[in-house]
Amino acid sequence: MSISRRKLLASLGAVTATAGISAFWISRMPNYTGPVSDHFDGKVFFDPDGVPPKSLGEVLRWQFGGGRKREVWPDWVENEFADTPPGKVESGVRLTYVGHASWLIQTAGINILFDPVWSDRVSPFSFAGPQRHNAPGIAFDKLPKIDVVLVSHGHYDHLDIPTLSKLQASFAPRVITPLGNDVTMKSGDSAIKAEAYDWIDRVELGNGLAVTLVPTRHWSARGLFDRNRCLWASFVLETPAGKLYIVGDSGYGDGGHFRRVREAHGDIRLAILPIGAYEPRWFMKDQHMNPEDAVKALKDCGAQQALASHHSTFQLTDEAIDGPVKGLTAACDAAELPKDKFVALKPGQVFEI
Repeated sequence: MSISRRKLLASLGAVTATAGISAFWISRMPNYTGPVSDHFDGKVFFDPDGVPPKSLGEVLRWQFGGGRKREVWPDWVENEFADTPPGKVESGVRLTYVGHASWLIQTAGINILFDPVWSDRVSPFSFAGPQRHNAPGIAFDKLPKIDVVLVSHGHYDHLDIPTLSKLQASFAPRVITPLGNDVTMKSGDSAIKAEAYDWIDRVELGNGLAVTLVPTRHWSARGLFDRNRCLWASFVLETPAGKLYIVGDSGYGDGGHFRRVREAHGDIRLAILPIGAYEPRWFMKDQHMNPEDAVKALKDCGAQQALASHHSTFQLTDEAIDGPVKGLTAACDAAELPKDKFVALKPGQVFEI
């Protein structure tokens, strides 16, 4: 590569980084108002068993400090699989990995999307911020009628208003989300049928299905100055085939959050656990699990089966695109887990119970 081309690419990278930081500087989720609780002080939410999000100084240290090693991802990876789901699944559970943290869950005649993102970027802007490196495992026009959407929290890689708006226009689903995120959604599109709930709330979905919002070790924001204005959660989904524990983002901590799910909800048939966006550990360990943490979380929650999530689509952190999947194989080997106990699907692959 010529010196002039390197300079050009460096300049473009600097412009993109500056635009991305500026976007987060001005972005802000609306304030939630509600009664004080053991995890809401009247202004912001907090996890009594967690830690606060990193400071702006620590963010800048990670992004611009010396010694950072950010692995280079390929510009684009063609998918090996593409799912065309059935209109309904009446018995059992059919799960399709869409990519990153997005899943289609079909059971009892109801179609559920979790943290759906079909956008090319997870950012306030279409021209800056983390970009998709592979296509969604289901083309949007191949989706069956969507009845329910679960959104775990307000980060852009989980709460994607353009996708929610498109789902609203096509299917008008119920959108179940933690407190405050409904205001964020409706400020972007007032037609979104968002319903907001607190930790431990149980919501009936019909046909014998129900979902409970459970605490998770994370935080929420849309910008640099609106941290924890809205709540974050994981979900326990009750199905005729057993309970599914669906985690969008979580640090591991001492594992208490996962053990409490087991204590409160009993047998878990399947857990969807995040394994990516974990480097550097000094910055990420309190908010994102690495594969070793995810294997410990599986043991703590006691699920019979786990599927890996939150990896290999958007480069949010510094590890290689295949780092989480390779790390999961090594972590399972080290823990002497059978290879089919904790599976990392590729976008478009299907898992059935």
